[in-house]
Amino acid sequence: MLALVAAFGYGVSDFVGGVASRRVAALRVVIVSYPFSLLLVLLIAPFVGGSISLAPILWGLASGVAGGVAVWWFYVALASGPMSVVSPLTAVLVAGIPVVAGFGLGERPGVLAFAGIALALIAVVLVSKESPDEAAGEVAGGRELKFTRTVAWLTVGSGVTFAVAFICLHQIGDESGLWPLAASRASATAVVWCVALASGHFSAPHGSVLKLCAFVGTLDVIANAALLYAYQGGLLSLVSVIASLYPAATVMLAMVMLGERVSRIQQAGMVLALGAVGLIALG
Repeated sequence: MLALVAAFGYGVSDFVGGVASRRVAALRVVIVSYPFSLLLVLLIAPFVGGSISLAPILWGLASGVAGGVAVWWFYVALASGPMSVVSPLTAVLVAGIPVVAGFGLGERPGVLAFAGIALALIAVVLVSKESPDEAAGEVAGGRELKFTRTVAWLTVGSGVTFAVAFICLHQIGDESGLWPLAASRASATAVVWCVALASGHFSAPHGSVLKLCAFVGTLDVIANAALLYAYQGGLLSLVSVIASLYPAATVMLAMVMLGERVSRIQQAGMVLALGAVGLIALG
């Protein structure tokens, strides 16, 4: 259930962040949402308890750096290449690498759970595929977006670093409360601020976009806290693959709130995602 909460939080956060990014540059959104999430964690952490120790804090810092770099590379890849390739490839790496890492750590899910993992990997790819209308826009928008070698490296890099962020969260353990998450949000903030300064996007949005940024930051805390606690009671391979189903929530919100077209492939992916969660729960 916590992994599903994380997936929902990530998915809604991506939707709200996407709406905000249609009005201002994406980096201007995260340079506000990340420090806001850090502030929220610092306010909540003392009431949750837990001891501050070096190893969990270092794992939290590593998770934040990996996540910050992943967001940077992912946005650059989306801006330069075809989303129909970039998004599914990133998603399957985010879902698949922690599964492989879990097996390497000795995790052996049951037969049903293993089948659920395989089904979830397929679901992630299908749900992340864009609709035909969006795909056409990639060529009609004035320049053709090609999956060049640079875009390929950025896509793979973002998928790997997102996965590393998940794995680092799993390594934190269950004695430190939310303090490692505070370290994660601090290091992620440092990364995106440096990138924003270097690229000339270090300026806070105003008005309604600022409110959306605060909402994204709140969802970020909910999703990461849920994932952190899910890892404490579950396998890396199972929790990660459920959390990686977050594109389903994004697609559903885009369909309901914005009236965007959802392709049959995406619909099939969402059905498979439900089946995958059921199999993993039974396993």
